[in-house]
This record gives sequence, structure tokens and C-alpha cells, in this order.
Amino acid sequence: MSNQELQERKNKVFARGQGNTYPVYVEKAINAEVWDVEGNRFIDFGAGIAVCNTGHSHPKIVQAVKNQIEKFSHTCVMVNPYEVAVKVAEKLTKLAPGDTPKKAIFVTTGAEAVENCVKIARAYTGRRGIIAFNGSFHGRTNMTMGLTGKTMPYKKAFGPFPAEIYHLPYPTAFNGTSVKDTLVALKNLFKADILPEDVAAIIIEPVQGEGGFYQTPIELLKELRAICDEHGIVLILDEIQTGFGRTGKMFCSEYAGIEPDLMTMAKGIAGGYPLSGVVGKAEIMDAPVPGGLGGTYGGSPVACAASLAVLEIMEEEDLINRSNIIGDIFNRRLNELKAEFPKLISDVRNKGSMIALELMKDGDFTKPNVELTKAIIGKAQEYGLILLSCGFNANVIRFLPPLTMSDEIANEGLDKFQALFRSLNEKEEA
Repeated sequence: MSNQELQERKNKVFARGQGNTYPVYVEKAINAEVWDVEGNRFIDFGAGIAVCNTGHSHPKIVQAVKNQIEKFSHTCVMVNPYEVAVKVAEKLTKLAPGDTPKKAIFVTTGAEAVENCVKIARAYTGRRGIIAFNGSFHGRTNMTMGLTGKTMPYKKAFGPFPAEIYHLPYPTAFNGTSVKDTLVALKNLFKADILPEDVAAIIIEPVQGEGGFYQTPIELLKELRAICDEHGIVLILDEIQTGFGRTGKMFCSEYAGIEPDLMTMAKGIAGGYPLSGVVGKAEIMDAPVPGGLGGTYGGSPVACAASLAVLEIMEEEDLINRSNIIGDIFNRRLNELKAEFPKLISDVRNKGSMIALELMKDGDFTKPNVELTKAIIGKAQEYGLILLSCGFNANVIRFLPPLTMSDEIANEGLDKFQALFRSLNEKEEA
């Protein structure tokens, strides 16, 4: 069966809204390499959107899943719980930043984790308002679409959205917004739209994901922590994409030295098995009544077994340190390309192995090069690469390599990327 034949079959039975970036159908994947049904090999710079931090088909995860399936695959943690879920909760509540006693819940997707944060914050505060940021991404459900600060493609034709959601400008040099501007906007919001005593929570990503891998200034995170403390507002850090070593710390908020009230976890949590969670201060987490939180598949025993294996692998293979090493390799190689094409590449930025290459036109960073971004993604498969894009202006190539990727494979993939970039630029000049 060829990729084209499978794509034709998919198009007949999948709604177009659940499209795919590449018409490349996976046959097998090992660590940072993927092979399609036609035998073509690809170097994976996406890791399933930051999910396979421990690489594809890590033997320890495979064995943990096999062992659990032989025992049982599902009972529902809300009906007949099991030790493997308790073990994961014990580990995550210890790993979460801060000294305040923590508790956890498990659900299945990142969007569910975000929605449950909103539920918990509202139950705890008795308030209604939620503040998010322009450029943010928090999910595709109705509530999380409302929180997401980017319209295309996430909000098109899907409204109306929930009320009492407010957005603030997100500070980046590229949009001309400073931390001071953001804080002034927050003060104006409190004066014009909603009183601080009516705000249940502020939610923010330590590094914006879909928004373009912009790093939230530490100054802003510290100020938000102080403002939330002053007004009794719950501070939610969405660490779905930034967690589990992706940014060179277990959780990105560690760089700011602050303790969130609630934090979301997903993606890298279980090596590709569906699991997400909320970890937060015990007093806040206990606000909802029994039965108010949960879900049929939340805390799947199979996914929890995988999660325990992930945490062991991260420690045994020193993947947090490895994340920084890989990030340094990408930073160096991509900055070499930036020096070669100063009128096309406006910025290279990384936090650990959360890496971005931002593209512009004519040396003007205010002119996002959407066309070149699309061309790179569209041609990547010809060069044996799996690449992703993002950005508020759709002009960022994002790199999310598995943290288990070897230096050799990383440099091979970067050689391919540089060749791809040069080929497109030569055509552009011609």
C-alpha cells in the first residue's frame, strides 16, 4: 500500500478538519527516526508535537505497557482505582515546583487538563472571569478555544465562545509589546471590563507553543504571581508543551522561580500514550466536590504505566541535561544559517529543546514570510524530515526533537534542513 493510496482512502472517510501535514503514513518509528509504508526514512524534528520526548518505541516504555496490559487495561480510576495511578500522582506532586503540598487529577487530553483548571479555579474562588493572552494556545474544545488567543484555524466558524474570558497583549520584541505594556493593559482591564475580585484565574504558557515559541519574560511571570497573590486570583501555568524536560528543566516555570497555583501536564508525560493531568496546591485542588472532576479514560492504567517509565528514563538517561545539549546544537547550526541568510531569518531562539526559526521578508522582521514557511514544510518530506510550523503570523519553523536524539542524527537532520533552506532560497533569488 502506497502513501498516495492511503491518503486517498483517508480523504474519503476523515473529515477535512482533521487534516494531516504530510501524506506520509508511518510503518515504524524508533527513537528519532520514522519509516513510512514505502520504506522511506525520516528524521523526526517534531516528536509528535513534543509528545515523544523519550523517543519513539523506547524499550522501557514498550515493556511497561506490555506488563500492564497483561494485568488489565481499564477499570476507570473513579470506580476501581489502581496503584500505578497513585504512583504517578505521588511522583508528579513531588516534581511540581514549590513547597506547598500538592494534589493531582488525571484526564486524557491537554484541553481537558486546561478545562479542569478553569473548573477548579472557579470552584475555589467562587469567581467567573478568566484572563488569557494573545497568541496563546490552550486547546480545541469550546472553553479552550475561547482561551486560545489565535483565530486561524482554531476558532473559524466555531463560535460563540464562553463568556467572561479576557485577553491581554503578550510581550515580545516582534510585536512591539513590553512587559510594562502588558501590565498596563491588565490594570486597564481591571478598570474597564472586570474587577480583580471577579477574576478566578490567569492562565499563561511559560513559552507560547502555537504562538511562535516566544518565551514569557521572567519579569512578567513574577509580576503575575504577585498580582494573583494580592487579589486572590489563581495563577495557572499551562506546561502542556513545555513540560517533562522539553525546555531544559523538568518544568519551564522553574526558570522564573515561582510556584503556580495550578499547572497543566500532558504531551511528554507518557511517551505517546493518552494521559494528561492537573497538579496544584492541595487546598485549591480539593475545592470541587467528589465527582466534579474526572472522566472515563482519565488516568488510564496503561498510560500511567508508560508515564512511570518516562520518569525513570528521564532520570536514568539524564534527559533534562540532554535537552540543553540538543538545544545548543540546534542553536549553533541555525544561527550559522541565519548568518548566511540575514534577510530571511529574523530570529533563532530556544529554551532547551524547544527551538524556533522565525522567517521574514527583505530583512524586515515586521514582514512575516508566510510563503517561505509553507514552502519549507511542504518540501521537508523530500529531504527526509518531519518539520512543524507555528506562529501568530504563521512564519515560524519549530523544532521539537526527541530528547533521546543522538548528536549524529541531530546534525544529519540539520544538514538536510540547511540544504532544504538553501534550495528554496536559490529558487527565490532566481
